[in-house]
Amino acid sequence: MKQTVILNDDLKIEATNLYTDEVVDPQSGKKRKTVHVDFKVTSEDYHRVATFLYKNDFDVNVPALNVRFPATIQKYTTSVTNLYKENQVGDYSLTLIEKSD
Repeated sequence: MKQTVILNDDLKIEATNLYTDEVVDPQSGKKRKTVHVDFKVTSEDYHRVATFLYKNDFDVNVPALNVRFPATIQKYTTSVTNLYKENQVGDYSLTLIEKSD
């Protein structure tokens, strides 16, 4: 079942896989929230999504789980490095981590 993740109230991601977790920051010892999403990006949306992710400053909102926090990218991968060719779809995997104080 797809779930929606909203970044900065601007980019809506329809996640094909989504999970949240908490990790302990080794430097501060504090718990930090994480959210992991897998999603598809079409060649039509590629430029907008790539440009958006380069900002690396997000307000994460997962309405169905009542989860919201400020975050940066912890891990990011894609199956395709150039979606400028028409009618392609890339598999994206993105893990966001709560910003530290």
